[in-house]
Amino acid sequence: MTTLQVSTQNQLRQLVEQIERLEEEKKALAGDIRDKFLEAKAVGFDVKALRKIVSLRKKSKTDRDEEDAILATYMHALGMLDDTQPERQVMDAAE
Repeated sequence: MTTLQVSTQNQLRQLVEQIERLEEEKKALAGDIRDKFLEAKAVGFDVKALRKIVSLRKKSKTDRDEEDAILATYMHALGMLDDTQPERQVMDAAE
């Protein structure tokens, strides 16, 4: 077995401890986010729709339009979309 130098061992230990702290922070943040969705649900908002909005806001308009176009193509090919349905309603139909 290869042993590491003391300085390398210390560096490794620090990195592992930092990662562990960040994992704990991530867990706490996930709990905070879950609480916000529960709060939104309690006042009558649709959580599934809110999650979709948050997801869409992370993307550029170009990316959203491209995703809509691909989704429309696939749905049309599968007979899930008629020719008269506007592209903007595609995302609604997919949910």
